[in-house]
Amino acid sequence: MPINEQIAATIAGLGALAQRDHDISSLTTYKVGGRAAIFVRAETMQDLLLVARVVYETGVPMIPLGRGSNLLISDHGFAGLILQLGEVAQQISLPHAEARDEKQEGAVVACSVTAGSAVALPVLARRTAAVGIRGFEWAVGVPGSLGGAIRMNAGGHGSDISESLVSAQVLNFRTGEISTVLTPELGLRFRASDIDDQQLIVSGTLSLTYGSPQESLQMIDEIVRWRRENQPGGQNAGSVFVNPVPGEITAGQLIDRCGLRGFRIGSAEVSMKHANFIQADVGGSAKDIVTLMRHIQLVVGDTSGYELRSEIRLIGFEGES
Repeated sequence: MPINEQIAATIAGLGALAQRDHDISSLTTYKVGGRAAIFVRAETMQDLLLVARVVYETGVPMIPLGRGSNLLISDHGFAGLILQLGEVAQQISLPHAEARDEKQEGAVVACSVTAGSAVALPVLARRTAAVGIRGFEWAVGVPGSLGGAIRMNAGGHGSDISESLVSAQVLNFRTGEISTVLTPELGLRFRASDIDDQQLIVSGTLSLTYGSPQESLQMIDEIVRWRRENQPGGQNAGSVFVNPVPGEITAGQLIDRCGLRGFRIGSAEVSMKHANFIQADVGGSAKDIVTLMRHIQLVVGDTSGYELRSEIRLIGFEGES
């Protein structure tokens, strides 16, 4: 990928942290797409603050990457910096065992759980359930990270992040400062928020309740079973489109009514198992996925009048025909 002055200045400022011309496809669940001019994995707070300073000074475009389960990068790549958090955002803080043991029998007692933004949602769901903390079981079937889930207010099985999120630690790249932002200030709404690319979620604090480990783990098993029976595996990024009228009609139903289940363009196919999933072939292209997405939007719009909004973040597709 060509290096312009902005990219060169960013590489110089980051030093050994910067990985040039880095393949990003392997870091996403679609496993397709191009490369990033710069990739950084920040392991320490010092790393993260350096990235924030250099990004502010150079103005280089920056995209945060969690587990890549809700992102599609163009085959042409991204002429900017992709930032992934490592050890600095992988901690989970649970209540002490003594506090859990003191809960009153039959009473609903709240507890606080704090986790780094890089923590995988299924891991956090299982960790909390195993120690008798309930309220986050729904997240076991969502393959993303806590940070990405907060940014898009991820949800499923009757709940979402906004139901339990109390606050988030946010790094503002405009100021270089980390502050605690309360949930109402994040602008969370159905599969969206007011968080932009100049704000990075570092951690989140959840308000959950004490319960029975057995009941929570059983609920998790049921959710996992349902997901396996009703949603495809393989190379996909989960739901492609946001439900246009939550609770009334789903994107999958609209796509199904148009007879698009199994419809294929090149290396991308509407899943036979769930119409709101697009499967990518091994060695496929991001262009095929986006072309199929646009075809679905056109057909559904013409047929039903609903405008489907992408739930997947598209990176580097500006100006592509």
